[in-house]
Amino acid sequence: MKSLRIALCLSLAASIEAAPPVPNVSPPQGIAVPAAIRAELEKGVETLDREIDSLRTALKPKPALLDLLPDVQIFHNAARYALADDIFYRESEFAAAQAQLKLGMERAAALRAGNAPWATATGLVVRGFVSRIDGSVQPYGLVVPDSFHADSPHRHRLDVWFHGRSNNLSEVAFLADHLKNPGQFTPPDAIVLHPYGRYCNANRFAGEVDYLEALAHVKRSYRIDNDRIVARGFSMGGAACWQFACHYASQWAAAAPGAGFTDTPDYTGILKKGAPPPWYEQKLWHWYDCPEYAVNLSNVPVVAYTGEIDSAMSCTLLMEKAMAAEGMRLVHIIGPKTGHKYHPDSKELVNQRIDAIAARGRDPMPHKIRFATWTLRYNQMGWATIDAMAQHWQEARIEADLNIPQNTVSISSKNVTALTLSMESGQCPFDTTQHVSVVIDGEAISATQPWSDRSWSVHFQKTGAKWAMTGSVDDGGLRKRHGLQGPIDDAFTDDFVFVHPTGQPMNDKVGHWCAAEEARAAKEWHRQFRGEARALRDDTVTDADIATHNLILWGDPQSNKLLKRLADKLPIRWTAQGIQVGGRSFSPDHHAPVLIFPNPLNPKHYIVLNSGFTFREDAYHSNAFQTPKLPDYAVIDVDAPATEHSPGGIVTAGFFDELWTLQAGMK
Repeated sequence: MKSLRIALCLSLAASIEAAPPVPNVSPPQGIAVPAAIRAELEKGVETLDREIDSLRTALKPKPALLDLLPDVQIFHNAARYALADDIFYRESEFAAAQAQLKLGMERAAALRAGNAPWATATGLVVRGFVSRIDGSVQPYGLVVPDSFHADSPHRHRLDVWFHGRSNNLSEVAFLADHLKNPGQFTPPDAIVLHPYGRYCNANRFAGEVDYLEALAHVKRSYRIDNDRIVARGFSMGGAACWQFACHYASQWAAAAPGAGFTDTPDYTGILKKGAPPPWYEQKLWHWYDCPEYAVNLSNVPVVAYTGEIDSAMSCTLLMEKAMAAEGMRLVHIIGPKTGHKYHPDSKELVNQRIDAIAARGRDPMPHKIRFATWTLRYNQMGWATIDAMAQHWQEARIEADLNIPQNTVSISSKNVTALTLSMESGQCPFDTTQHVSVVIDGEAISATQPWSDRSWSVHFQKTGAKWAMTGSVDDGGLRKRHGLQGPIDDAFTDDFVFVHPTGQPMNDKVGHWCAAEEARAAKEWHRQFRGEARALRDDTVTDADIATHNLILWGDPQSNKLLKRLADKLPIRWTAQGIQVGGRSFSPDHHAPVLIFPNPLNPKHYIVLNSGFTFREDAYHSNAFQTPKLPDYAVIDVDAPATEHSPGGIVTAGFFDELWTLQAGMK
């Protein structure tokens, strides 16, 4: 089917221009800070730091006020990072940092007096939360309408705006902007959330979680209508909007992506430039490449925008094509003779469309669901959940229909071995006094029992070719599941801590490599994801740490005490005699394994060996290149020098199977 395009023009310009390259140092070095200004800012940072420490103690008896301390800390962090990282880019940012430190002190004084006026203020507000990933305080901006009243039961529409790319988007710059600029769209009676997204990563990885945590924080602080949440963004923010619409389609009332890239190979042209990336890297494009999730957009209305002569047009056309292949039409508004910006008339058309959809709201209980995923990281669409796949990084799909008159659910599946149907209390549309029949892939399953509370949650598992209802899809065994499916980068989307070795390495050369990669990982985590990687010595890790963190283990089984405890429980064996991977052996004097695996001491969390997030400096110039570069495991030849793309020579790499095992003969 042809895509529906609402255009203010009669023709489409064909010229596509490449985005200009940016330096691989990211964030780039800023301008010099005059000595007097630096001294004043450092004094302000130190003063606010002392006040924050004092408030932690003073507010302990008042947990509601203590929970608001991140709203103060965002100002301290912004100035501190700008000084330490040398990321002031304009002279005006000196004054902005000074003003923010002053505002931090004002908020601190208000908390000490038992008040928090910004928490109920209207207009432009900046706030913060503590991220579960690394314990860092992350900022976000809000536009709060004049109609908001803290004591009113009224629930507001929420629009989320994903920002565009700026390599100079320090915390100081972000806060300064959102204290004076309401942004592109401010619908009446709507709260607008501006996530920081942990700097400039197209809301990928920790940037993705940043939005989810900011949203949860806003929902705790303001009354939000869950059926009227809208995703919006432009340029890099448009790319983020596409991926959130595709991965979380059933959570939105509407999505309005503007001029954002949608995939890796087409946008970058990487397959046409020299040697292609290795097979596993291409397979991992499935994490964020949106055309492969296009069927999910059948669960959310999308109004896309592109300027007629914008080079990003090809990206939107790619999504049109993918949606058309699924029998859908994309509403695509095109700005006449316009480059990489909104045309004012087109912008109004986008508003009209989105406002009308938001007024109707999301259907919380759709009778039909179409859902595709390539990873259990994204495993839910509405009332249907994919709990297990036959094979990761191949498309898994379900299409589910509710036949209300017949009290029947019909499901077709592909590459799915376990699923759950769940409907919340009060949402179930069936006659709850009757049995409900479920048909999966043409096979009738035993009828479920009638419900008394109008809620329903049933599980199904596939053994061989046969489906059956089961009491639980979790038998307690080791297998890939949501939040525990890899690859290595997945460990850095949840609570993690580095575990530093205190012993002597088995081999000095490999030990030096491990130490260099650990230092680099900590540095680049801060630079790219604007937090601090928490770290523990291997002799201080407690049972509580094992229970709550993904553990990033550095060193080898001799140098790292915790790794020594786990070494014989991993599918890759690492001893002073050799490294065994499947049926292959590698010399330990210049090789080191990296891997992700469920922690044998707590299989609800990961361990990772000798790796931080896996994209490196050569990916910093375009977010489309910021994809996982390593799968579940790899063996690194440390004789080959680390580069801007790789930690060394990669002599083998691959994925564990769905049971986290490595078979002989696997790559």
